[in-house]
Amino acid sequence: MGDQPLCFVLMPFGKKPDPAGGAEIDFNRVYKGAIEPGIRDAGMIPIRADEEELGGIIHQTMYERLLVCDFAVADLTTSNPNVLYELGIRHAARPHTTLTVYAAQKPLPFDVGMLRTEQYELGAGNSFPETHAQLLRQRVCDRLCALQQLAQGGSPIDSPLFQLVSSWKPAPLTPTTTTSFQAQLEANERLKQQLNDIRATSNTEELQPQNAAALAAIRAQALESRTTDVGVLIGLMLGYRALGDWTGMIDVYGELPESLRNQVTVRQQLAFAYNRRAERDHNSVDRDRALRILLELQQEQGPTSETSGLIGRIYKSQWEEARARGESVKASGHLKKAVAAYVDGFEADWRDIYPGINAVTLLDVQGDEAALEQKRRLLPVVRFAAEQRLRDPAADYWDHATMLEIVVHENDAEQARDVLGSALIACTESWQPQSTADNLRMIQRVHQERGEDVGWLSEIIDELDPAPGEPPPPGS
Repeated sequence: MGDQPLCFVLMPFGKKPDPAGGAEIDFNRVYKGAIEPGIRDAGMIPIRADEEELGGIIHQTMYERLLVCDFAVADLTTSNPNVLYELGIRHAARPHTTLTVYAAQKPLPFDVGMLRTEQYELGAGNSFPETHAQLLRQRVCDRLCALQQLAQGGSPIDSPLFQLVSSWKPAPLTPTTTTSFQAQLEANERLKQQLNDIRATSNTEELQPQNAAALAAIRAQALESRTTDVGVLIGLMLGYRALGDWTGMIDVYGELPESLRNQVTVRQQLAFAYNRRAERDHNSVDRDRALRILLELQQEQGPTSETSGLIGRIYKSQWEEARARGESVKASGHLKKAVAAYVDGFEADWRDIYPGINAVTLLDVQGDEAALEQKRRLLPVVRFAAEQRLRDPAADYWDHATMLEIVVHENDAEQARDVLGSALIACTESWQPQSTADNLRMIQRVHQERGEDVGWLSEIIDELDPAPGEPPPPGS
């Protein structure tokens, strides 16, 4: 990072509802298309807040970044509570070098005139076309360059608190403290980039040993430095998940600070790891641990698409194992509980296609007249939700895999082959295609038992999950 100034970015992650009632706004696209390159054009290093991506956690390193970073950009669109809270801290600590932006024609909770806020335009349906991105990119660059020049000679105050309360003069951090914070921040950013690289290449088989060794080294470094950076700590869990190392995920959880272990998203990931290890090792103790964690979460916060989807996965695994043992009565009970959990998850958030497609598949497996009628009603809703997600250029593996499963349910072999290629290209973690193949095997078995010809599915399943000794499909 060298001598380049650090610029902290305060903005929502992912897609967020439009407070004016329009389509969702894709803030990742705003960041990647305009704000990040605009900061780099100004000769600065962008550092994006990561607390919302990790479940809304406000943590120690967040305060350090707000205090230490030379510059900051805050996107006030949608009046995100975390962003406004962080902006308040920044304005209380720094009299200047903070740039605020927001999408025009979106309501804000206060008058931004005093902040000299930079407006940007969204396109039709709250899209963010390239022409709009280039315009905001240039404005961000120009404003930051101007702030940088003014800072050298004493830039004008942009904090309302410093403007209105002339006696407000908090003691600055000591140079030693600032240098220490900045060095640790830069070290953590390097670790997070290494973790991102590991996840990005986790589905490349020949890199697995190298990635596992790199992950172990980062983990040792994090333990030695006693880092409290949430992005690094959660990045370790997600790194082990990407490699399919469920024990690694569980071990990292045990090394996290207690405040972080109690976070909903972290507990969900722990339950995920326990259940995946239980499936691999046929270990009922791990499965009971996973279910206990998720039921506690559900009791605390009610059904959510994520928690209910994970509960559904556990009941689904129990159904599969009971069926394999020939325990038909137990299997039927587990199957009904799995369907109910997945339906609860999809009803909690119609945009989350994971519980939706699993509900459709298990209703098909259940196979009685009432279940098949519910499947017929639910399938078009899941298809619509998947189609909306696939409109996003950043659609991920699960979006494509869900559409693959949908067209299989529709018995459309030709479209299934087309969608298969898109899914494999989008694959980012080595265990993903096998998970999809397992579902397709289930669908194939059920329809074969009904005397239907679904032999064409074998080719697709083999592409997703080659037999032992065969090379993985390209892009997987």
